[in-house]
Amino acid sequence: MEVQIFGVKNDANTRKALRFFKERRVKVHFVDFKQRAPSKGELNRFFQRFGEEHLIDRDAKRLSVLGLQAAYYGNDRWLAIACEEPRILRMPLVRNGNQLAVGHDEVSWKNWLVG
Repeated sequence: MEVQIFGVKNDANTRKALRFFKERRVKVHFVDFKQRAPSKGELNRFFQRFGEEHLIDRDAKRLSVLGLQAAYYGNDRWLAIACEEPRILRMPLVRNGNQLAVGHDEVSWKNWLVG
């Protein structure tokens, strides 16, 4: 089993996800949004599954810096913005094959380990 974690190192929930999988000796591929922006195709998977309501972090500092805290766009517009500014997303984004999770979601992660 190998999981892919997207986020930033200084985010508490991203660190929790990294620790969760490392403690269980699961191979982790970490993508730091500060070093590399996510691909549109990768983010599109998350948007199709969860939608902007669940992915956009309305409390993110970056969202207010950009003046978007009150903006309500559709998934396509948010996807375009998130490709350029991934720190507006709720983190971490975790992928295990076709299974996806957003935020600190230990219930889903544990189900992946069992199933």
